[in-house]
Order: sequence, then C-alpha cells, then structure tokens
Amino acid sequence: MGGAETEISSSTKNVLIECAWFDPIAIRRAARTMKLHTEASTRFGRGADPEMAEVASRRAAELILQLAGGELLSGVVDVYPGKRLAKKITVTRAEILRVMGADVPDKEIERILGALGFAPVRVGQNRGQEGALLASWECTQPSWRAEVEREIDLIEEIARVYGLDKFPPRLPAARTGAARLPQYEAEARLRERLIGLGYREIVTIPHVDEQRDELFRPAGMAPTKLANPLSEEASVLRSTGSVTMAAAIEWNLNHGQRSVKLFEIGRHYRFNGATPVETPVLAIGATGEARPQGLYDAARDYSFADLKGDLDAIGAMSGGIGWQDGGPDWLNAAKRGKIYLKENELGAAGLLAKRVADKYKFRQEVFFAEIALGPLYCAYYGAKNARRYEPLPRFPAVERDFSLLLADGVKFADVTKTIQSLGIAEITSIEAADLFRGKNVPGGKYSLMVRVTLQSKAATMTDAQIAEYSTRIVAALEKELGATLRAS
Repeated sequence: MGGAETEISSSTKNVLIECAWFDPIAIRRAARTMKLHTEASTRFGRGADPEMAEVASRRAAELILQLAGGELLSGVVDVYPGKRLAKKITVTRAEILRVMGADVPDKEIERILGALGFAPVRVGQNRGQEGALLASWECTQPSWRAEVEREIDLIEEIARVYGLDKFPPRLPAARTGAARLPQYEAEARLRERLIGLGYREIVTIPHVDEQRDELFRPAGMAPTKLANPLSEEASVLRSTGSVTMAAAIEWNLNHGQRSVKLFEIGRHYRFNGATPVETPVLAIGATGEARPQGLYDAARDYSFADLKGDLDAIGAMSGGIGWQDGGPDWLNAAKRGKIYLKENELGAAGLLAKRVADKYKFRQEVFFAEIALGPLYCAYYGAKNARRYEPLPRFPAVERDFSLLLADGVKFADVTKTIQSLGIAEITSIEAADLFRGKNVPGGKYSLMVRVTLQSKAATMTDAQIAEYSTRIVAALEKELGATLRAS
C-alpha cells in the first residue's frame, strides 16, 4: 500500500512511472496472511498479463502528457527476468469428438481459436483435407490467457464460442455400473415424508463463520478450521446442521418470507480426538404460521407441538422415537427435548433461545431440530425387515374419549405409559385428541382429551367389556398420575 511520502501533491514536479507484474501465488498468499485485500491484490492474484506492463506504462505516459502537459524524458528501464517462451498446445479433432460427441468444421475451429488469439496452425496428417479425423492444430498460448494450458482448455473455448446447444444433450457412456448407496431407500422415504409434512428441502455450503458456529457448537469442542478459507465469513466447517439452517431462516425472513418450513439432509464435521469425523444429520427449521387463514379456520402459529408431532411422524418410520427433558443451551429451556431411539440419543429439538435469536435479530419464534441419521436409517431397515402381514380385523373398533385434568408437570408420554402398563391387548392406539388451558380449568392444571381405540381380533366387543376397560384406565390414571375426569 502506498504511503504519504510517495503521494502526488500540488507541489510535485517529477513523476516516476513504474508498471509491474506480480506473481499470482505470492500475492494471494500475502493478501491472505496479512488479511489485506485490495482491488490490485484481487486482480494480480487471479493472474494478469505480464506482456501488458510496457504497453500500460507507455499509455499512462501518453495520457499524462495529453491531460496535464509536462515533458517526457527519454529512456526506459525494462527489467523482465526469466521471460518465458510462448507455450505450444495441440488440439485434435479426435479429442473434440470424444469429449463433445459431435464435430466442429475446420474453418470454425480456426476462426474461433484465431479470434481468441491462439493463432492455430494446421499440423499432422492430411493437412489439406477438410474434416479429416486425424486433423490437429498447434496453437500458441497468448500472454493474457495463462489459464489455458491443456488441450481440454482449448476444446472448452471452441465449444463455448461455437455454441453448447449444437452438441447432443446426452451423457457419456458409463464405464462402470451405477449402484445405489446403502441408505438410498431410507433417505428417499425420509425425504418423501418431510415433503408430505409441508417442508421444503434446502442444500447449503458447510463453510460458516466461526462466531456463528460457536453459538451452536457443543461445549468443549474445537472448531474445524479451514487451512485455506474462501473468506473470513466461511473459515470453519459447521459443527451442527443448525448453524446453516439458522442462516437460511434469516435469509428468508429478511426477504419478506414470514412462514418457513425447511429441512436439510447433510453432514456436520467434528473431531474424535485427532480424527476428523463426518456425521450425516437431518436439520429442520420452522417459523411463522403452521396453518394459514382459511375459510373456516383461523390462522395458527407454528409451535413446539407441531415440531414434536412432525418428528414423531418421522420416527414412526423406524419403529418410533422417545423424548426426554433437556437439550443444548441454545434452545429454550421451557420448550426443548432430547430425542431417543431406544437407548441411543439421536439429537434434540425445540425453540431457539432468546440470546441466540437476538444475534440473528429474529422477531418471531423459530424452532429447530437436529437428529443423527445413521441410527435412524439402521432402525428403518430393521423395522422394515421385521414387518409382517396381518389381515384386517373382522370386528369393528370402538373409540373412547377421556377428558382428564392433569397437573402441569404430567406429560402425555406418562399417560400413554400408564395405560399401556395395564396390558390390555385390545388397545390398538392412544392419541391426544385435544388440549386446553384457561377458563374453568384450575390453576396449575390443564385439560387433556385422550382417545383410546379398542378392537378385538376374536369377537365384537360388548358394552360390559368396554366399560370394564374404561374403568381400569381411569383408575390407573387417577392412582399413578393424580388425574381426574373433567366434568362436562
């Protein structure tokens, strides 16, 4: 960078013009090491034409004389160490046919390469024969096209100018048979279910800002830094899928999209000791309305219950998932939970904590979930292989609704576990039909309507059987959970 001692001021009388070419590799390394990026470093770092130095200096002197006057002293000091000879590159018709799958006329090849400054000269056999299969051209690399070094580079230039639409749109013949990845089916079913639940898939770059990654990174974990980052804002690999999901939600909200439901099937990058590990994960992000305004229904905001229900639907593919209290500290302590598959912890889900939401300037609730896909895929195939055909029941099912008053600390999972502990074989499903807090509900309690489906495979159930099972269910809930039936 220039300093005050070399600046031109109103008292300057003598000006020395220096025009130089700088090595691209040295410039890129220095700019990255010094963290000093300028227009000149960008230009020279990408490679400039070394032959233009003399032409540029003479043009600069000419413009100074025309615009500011003065006297041009004679004499030029030209220091050009190691001037390299122009590189010769040969391009053949056989290679053009192999790569592009179609021919280009001789005159078009010579016209295109000549216009680009490569000065093609016909060499090889059958020099005078038009369209000869063995035709080849020797080209001279111009000083301003240092990136063109191989035959394939010349073929790319020919195809680009001639028109890519003139070549047949077909894939090259595969030399080896294609095989689906082991997780293909499980991933395809997962993607179908998420799309069916209303989510849209995104694909993001795993290079993220270190400070943002730190917001989601587990405690005690070192960031996976890149040795040659693209920029300061992409200096580490993501340690969780939620950091890139948060950026996607931020982008949508900043562009006026207030209701967003996204998912990404990707990987996060961590260290196991000194060994880097890539883990396939599913990241989910949602905010805004879960249900828009309709003719008969009012709009409803997305909630933790919606996220939990969608994750339960995903887990049903693998035999069902479980929930426990807790989760990372970047999730709201009151609306979060850990996700389990049998005894293995898959991940966590919940509402983004306020301190993290403030960093992104979110003005509405944003929900995230992240689960490891390896165990989920294994369980999917296990559930699929264990599935057996069962005939449809011949006898009708009966539904019974129980409107319960429960203490705030009681979860629906506790209700389900209590009913299942009775060992009633005729119970086929237990669902939460409705939840209510407010008027006519005592403080510290909430109303939950539980729908139990009863169905026998042997005979139609009698009223006496249904009444007996209902009495046992109510008694167990009263004894174990302190529940009471809500008066109608």
